[in-house]
Parts: sequence; C-alpha cells; structure tokens
Amino acid sequence: MGKIISLANQKGGVGKTTTSINLAAALAKLGKRVLLVDADPQANTSSGLGVDIQELDSTVYECLINGIDPHTAILPTSIENLYMIPSHIDLVGAEIEMLNLEQRENILKRVLSPLKGDYDYILIDCSPSLGLITINALTASDSIIIPVQCEFFALEGIAKLLNTIKIIKSNLNPALRIEGFLLTMYDARLRLSAQVHDEVRRHFGDLVFNTVIARNVRLSEAPSHGMSVLEYDRNSKGAKNYTNLAKELIKRQ
Repeated sequence: MGKIISLANQKGGVGKTTTSINLAAALAKLGKRVLLVDADPQANTSSGLGVDIQELDSTVYECLINGIDPHTAILPTSIENLYMIPSHIDLVGAEIEMLNLEQRENILKRVLSPLKGDYDYILIDCSPSLGLITINALTASDSIIIPVQCEFFALEGIAKLLNTIKIIKSNLNPALRIEGFLLTMYDARLRLSAQVHDEVRRHFGDLVFNTVIARNVRLSEAPSHGMSVLEYDRNSKGAKNYTNLAKELIKRQ
C-alpha cells in the first residue's frame, strides 16, 4: 500500500512546487512508482513537468467537483514510473463549490483511496494557503513535508500550520504525522542561511531532514523547459540534493 504525502506551507516562495516536482522525479528514478497530484490552482507543478494545461479534459478539479474516475485524469510524464493528476485554474473556485458538498473535508481522500495500492508514493503539491483544498490534502495524507526557506522570516507562519495540523489530527485524520521539515534555498555563503538552519534544527530536532536543498541556478531553469532538474541537468547540485532527499525519505519508511 502506497504512502500519501502532502507538501505544504501557507507561506509562498519556499520551494514547495520545486520540491514536489523534483522529489517525485528522484523517487521515480530510484525505481519507485509515484503519482504527483497538483492541488494548486496556479498549476505550476503541471506546467513544470511539461503538461499543456489548456489541452486537458480531466484534472484534479473534475475529480473533486464532478466526481469523475481519477484514473481518467492520470497522465504519464517523460520520466518512467512518474505519473500525475494535473491542475487547472478552475480549481480556484473549487473551494466555494465544495462548501455545500457532503463531508467536504474528505473529498480528496475518497478520490485518492482507490489509487493508493497502485503507487509507492502519492505526493500532493498544496497551494500556499490553509484553505479547504489544503485541508482535504492533509486529511487524505499519511504525512506532511514542510519546506522551509533559509531566510529571515523562515519560521513565520509555521505555528499556524502546526496548529492546523493539530486540529486535523484531532478531528479528521488522527494518523497524520510530520514527515519532516525540509530546508530549501540554502546559501552556504550567507551567515543567515546557517543561522536559520541552526534555529530550525533547534526547534524541531530529528524532524528536520538531513538533506538541505541548496540554491542552484539549474533548479530555477528546469521548469521553464518543462523538466525536472534530474532530466535537465542530472549532474547539478539540485539534482544531487533531491536524489539524496529521496533516499532519505525511502530510508525513513
């Protein structure tokens, strides 16, 4: 039975989508069967893997709102073992449409449950908010990875996210746990990066991944080519970082 992991942080620009794409790609290249679910209306994860979101008939929106069979929304990617359910701008209105649906917090769980046995990992890229779709993602998940940017306001907002996780554990998903905090955009030349690194480790201890994602030009360039960094430049620092993260995640199981 596969493991469902949400990548979430309501703070934008922390490397969440970059991590979703490249962790999924790294797990697939290590031989794991992976489904990547784009649950962000911006659909950056979808376009970052070369999906033309204007040409889609079925997306995560149709799965949530119209109740279509999720198998019909799954697309293969250019990476062997990696599949995805893409997003669409329509998803921006889904939260309002979901308000009147029964058990609205469990809709994504019902969508993903039939798929769990087909994959080793199902990764959900959440939008930078704590809205109903993110709550759906956390309710459907076994665990959560929280990317934290190595910058001055790194810990800002994490308390709110942790409180949301606590509420979801109490009311909707008692089994949800934190898989780990992932430090991103680390710059070894900056004293601030080292300070944030030390502060996050002091706060969260063993919950912080040993792997740190360094700032890397190739990581920034890859999405514009519709590729993961492992395809774009497999020898880059970014590709090596995400391969190490995937290995660390596999070891934690």
